[in-house]
Amino acid sequence: MSHLADTDPELARIIESERVRQVTGLELIASENLVSQAVLEAMGSIMTNKYAEGYPGKRYYGGCEFHDQAENLARDRVKQLFGAEHANVQPHSGTQANMAIYFSQMECGKDRMMSMSLTQGGHLSHGSPVSFSGRLYEVHQYGVDLETETLDYGAVEEQARKVRPKGIVCGASAYPREIDFSAFQEIADGVDAFCMADIAHIAGLCAAGIHPNPTGTVDFITSTTHKTLRGPRGGFILCGADMAQQVDKAVFPGMQGGPLMHTIAAKAVCFQEALRPGYRDYARQIVRNAQAMAAVLDDAGLRLVSGGTDNHLILIDLSNRGITGLEAETVLGRAGITVNKNTIPNENRSPFVTSGLRIGTPAVTSRGMKEGEMRRVGAWIARVLADITNDAVIREVRGEVEAMASQYPLHPA
Repeated sequence: MSHLADTDPELARIIESERVRQVTGLELIASENLVSQAVLEAMGSIMTNKYAEGYPGKRYYGGCEFHDQAENLARDRVKQLFGAEHANVQPHSGTQANMAIYFSQMECGKDRMMSMSLTQGGHLSHGSPVSFSGRLYEVHQYGVDLETETLDYGAVEEQARKVRPKGIVCGASAYPREIDFSAFQEIADGVDAFCMADIAHIAGLCAAGIHPNPTGTVDFITSTTHKTLRGPRGGFILCGADMAQQVDKAVFPGMQGGPLMHTIAAKAVCFQEALRPGYRDYARQIVRNAQAMAAVLDDAGLRLVSGGTDNHLILIDLSNRGITGLEAETVLGRAGITVNKNTIPNENRSPFVTSGLRIGTPAVTSRGMKEGEMRRVGAWIARVLADITNDAVIREVRGEVEAMASQYPLHPA
């Protein structure tokens, strides 16, 4: 970082402060992870200097031969990772990947879609009224059974038969249980709709076989690369060869111009890392860590939505504690534990306040922490939330967090 320090010392100081925050604290946001040094090097490479509008072998600029090689490498690796026929690695984000599928399969202002409600575990880009998706399409949202707090596939099927959507979106940003992709595709087939699985949160688990892989089951798959997959911030799309042209045209020129080639290079690195045998062990440890922490939180009397977790995240209902998700997020942040407030089923507070807290284990697992450390972290969380006004406890936990964090490197091997 010496060049940055010389050129822009103010920004260099900000970045260094963020590095210290990450090194000395515990990142427990379910949608975040830590990339390898190799991914960082690819992200910061001279691949960023080049425009490469179009696709390999068909660019609108000259001098793209090595960018073609990098993009083909990323595409081939992610296809191998998931067993897919076609991949598009150009979307800048998961939301843009979702946008491409909507644009390729539905008419704006005319067609309707079904998706999971944001407050019950879905994502903004799945049809929230504040998102482009909710503004451009007629959206009908399903949720979880309010008793079990899990998906009721029979209820989703009944709703689909009434709504007759053009497309059904499955996948979530705050759902701690396994998703039955085959059930969603069957529901979609029954009403002549396409089915899109947004696996942004669980992509790494799907690739490793820890969660069912929707490839070959659903019509379209979208994802990010920066959550459990442990890559740079970006998106990708998987589909059958018969849909490749429609999808590629929707991405470019449909919704974006030049791809971020330095990011695509970093995606190629991430996919290679996920193809290594040790990655399965990492993905399995993510789930073991989440379940170990969940058990401690449950024993401490914190109510877990759906009673536990099958994946990388835990959703806590704080409504019986008399504190909000925002208050819990703030006080845990002071203790060096970064989490995020989150809506829960039956939510009655604003998304900026919430009644819940979302916790995830991908990043701490990348640092090499296992079940023993997760039990300690769970106990710290329970201790802080037992009395959020106790500054002495917050300071003490902060010290213990920093002592443990110092034993684990920030970057995975």
